[in-house]
Amino acid sequence: MITSNPRHLRGSYDVIVVGGGPAGLEAAVAAQEAGADHVLVVDREPEAGGILLQCIHCGFGLHRFGEELTGPEYAQRVVKQALAHRIDIVTDAFVLDIDLQRRVKLMTREEGVSLVEARAVVLAMGARERTRAAARIPGARPAGVFTAGMAQRLVNLYGWLPGRRAAILGSGDIGLIMARRLTLEGVEVAGVFELMPHPNGLNRNIVQCLHDFDIPLHLSTTVVEIHGHNRVEKVTVAPVDGDLRPQMERAWEVECDTLLVSIGLIPENELSEQLRLRMDPVTRGPVVTSAMECSLNGVFACGNVVHIHDLVDFVSAEAMLAGRSAGLFAIGAPLRPDNVRLLPGENVAYCVPHTISTEREHTVYMRTRRILEGCRLRLVAPDGRIVYEKRLRYVFPAEMVNLKLKPAILQHFHDDALRIDIVGRSAER
Repeated sequence: MITSNPRHLRGSYDVIVVGGGPAGLEAAVAAQEAGADHVLVVDREPEAGGILLQCIHCGFGLHRFGEELTGPEYAQRVVKQALAHRIDIVTDAFVLDIDLQRRVKLMTREEGVSLVEARAVVLAMGARERTRAAARIPGARPAGVFTAGMAQRLVNLYGWLPGRRAAILGSGDIGLIMARRLTLEGVEVAGVFELMPHPNGLNRNIVQCLHDFDIPLHLSTTVVEIHGHNRVEKVTVAPVDGDLRPQMERAWEVECDTLLVSIGLIPENELSEQLRLRMDPVTRGPVVTSAMECSLNGVFACGNVVHIHDLVDFVSAEAMLAGRSAGLFAIGAPLRPDNVRLLPGENVAYCVPHTISTEREHTVYMRTRRILEGCRLRLVAPDGRIVYEKRLRYVFPAEMVNLKLKPAILQHFHDDALRIDIVGRSAER
């Protein structure tokens, strides 16, 4: 992977992007295409490209590039695109702080600590994995407990196997993909144990990674204890009741030397919190407008730092919008204000963006709370009138729902709050 490390940083940039994954790189290109002359991307890894560099499986790029790519292939395309635009990319660098005047404090190997001014900032730091501590799994602390992403990095980038027989806690997509990957490398996967009554990964990964390899999936089941002194020797798993409480009388032991934890992602939002941005308690990311602008003028955010996506293609689409908005802000072009708030309603956990304008088209991303079939997605006015309705065959918490809203639907609403509901028949067992 080729990266561009400028020999000397400028004292100021039109746009500074924090994060050199697909979100940051796409945002940087869009910012320059919108008129920003000098754009800087800062990434803490040795090479730009983000988490995709360790995702060697296929399934990326169908929406963005119209063909199926591996993670490194997708990353290579967005890196080359950024280099073709002569965007400065600084790797092995850390953003220590951003103040309210959008001055970014950087630490690089070549220049030490620098203070660089920016007319606009794009936050694209991505997300981090939940760890064993987040699940509060009791027991000893032996070697052999990994997050699924760390195991993926060890296998795909360094060629190291984490163990010989593994159990996987959680059915997130990374855990499902690693169940297949470990099996292909000769590691026996004892099973995937999911706390919830439904899987938390995409249906295609359930089929391709578990069913096709005869790996058992135990729903409404969790790990309640880890055993071992120097190395994991076994784990105790137990089914849970309707309140997610383990039923210890039905627990059993699983022999293994490795436990992978795949229990979700958390937006990497330390910088967002330092800036005291308004945060969404459900997504744990910043509240954003339809231009992906945060509560502090000139600060924009996109990708998994806002909310967790299931496809990188949607990350790219969101990043291009954020980058374009940041570029326009940097050159002094006015951004049209939003005049409608979107509120998550029945069976909707959250919706992004949080506000929209009646004057342009928008794509709204949301996640559902439960599995439903024969659904209707509804946009509901404050007086209870259904403004818009769309039929969906089913909805699933692990798969994001997209809604395209055109100005014709919104033309009669100004300074209103519209609610989004998803109603249907419950398909949960």
